[in-house]
Amino acid sequence: MASTFRVKNIFLYAFFSTLFLGTGFVFFAFLWFGNIDIILQEKVFFISLAIFLLLGLTIFYWFFLKNQRRKDFTELSKNIPQFQSNQIDFEELSQQISTITKDQSEEIVILNERENYRRDFLGNISHELKTPLFSVQGYLLTLIEGGLDDENIRDKYLNRINKSVDRLIYLVNDLDMISELEKGRINIEYSTFNISALVQDVIDLLEIKAEKNNIKLTLNHPVNQPVKVKGDIQKIQQVLINLVVNAINYSNPNTEISIEFEEFDHKIQIAVKDQGVGIKQDELDRVFERFYRVDKSRNRNNGGSGLGLAIVKHILEAHNEKIYVTSKVGKGSVFSFYLPKT
Repeated sequence: MASTFRVKNIFLYAFFSTLFLGTGFVFFAFLWFGNIDIILQEKVFFISLAIFLLLGLTIFYWFFLKNQRRKDFTELSKNIPQFQSNQIDFEELSQQISTITKDQSEEIVILNERENYRRDFLGNISHELKTPLFSVQGYLLTLIEGGLDDENIRDKYLNRINKSVDRLIYLVNDLDMISELEKGRINIEYSTFNISALVQDVIDLLEIKAEKNNIKLTLNHPVNQPVKVKGDIQKIQQVLINLVVNAINYSNPNTEISIEFEEFDHKIQIAVKDQGVGIKQDELDRVFERFYRVDKSRNRNNGGSGLGLAIVKHILEAHNEKIYVTSKVGKGSVFSFYLPKT
């Protein structure tokens, strides 16, 4: 059936066609009687004109609607395979039409999801950029309005401005990285390396950040026993940093974050376990979306860009691997991935 928009258009076509025909009817009557005053005084003429217009509108509307339906069925028939025999299997034909309708419905759902995702992304990135920008603007106005004369205020506000600018640079760098990953422009340089040593390097790098939150970082494997895996060492280091930083940001004080290995036939599982706030089951599928936050205030206060897990997902997909997550609210979360062992 024709859409509501098309039905409205069909009615307009019929209306204007009838109006044009009615004008012609009046003009013809004027030519016939030779005087417009005579026409205006005849009630029979107006009744005839009203009947004529109503009948004309009905005929035109029916004609245009039928023509539109014929076009719709013609367009639909282009997507239906041609039958080679004279006998048509109506059950198969019905199945084909149902399949086409289902595919079109799925396409509409996907388009709606993409549009919602686009709106969420624009809203989130706008919010992420506004926070440090407004901070910089506020500090600068204070300095301009006399804060420069006070050395303590000047130094304190300049340090805060520097932190806000660092946050902007951090956000832009993460956006640039995820954009390149999504476009497939970052090459994966495979090599064999010791994942145990790499994890220890990440622990050493983030140890101070963890200690500030009274969080202990541990590795369940001796560093002097190499665990050889294959992958891009720089990209995997970024994965580990993002996962551990995420665990720190969402962990409660006086808890532990452990990085654990488990060996399988051809792969090594690397798991980052925390004792943090946990993630609700209905949010597990969304934590890898850009800018999605389980606890916005906690993560933003720690300077996260909201892109860390999205970057992890894309880096591992570039390695033909996946990131997995299990979690219990109030108990903690486990993020894990696999690398081929050598």
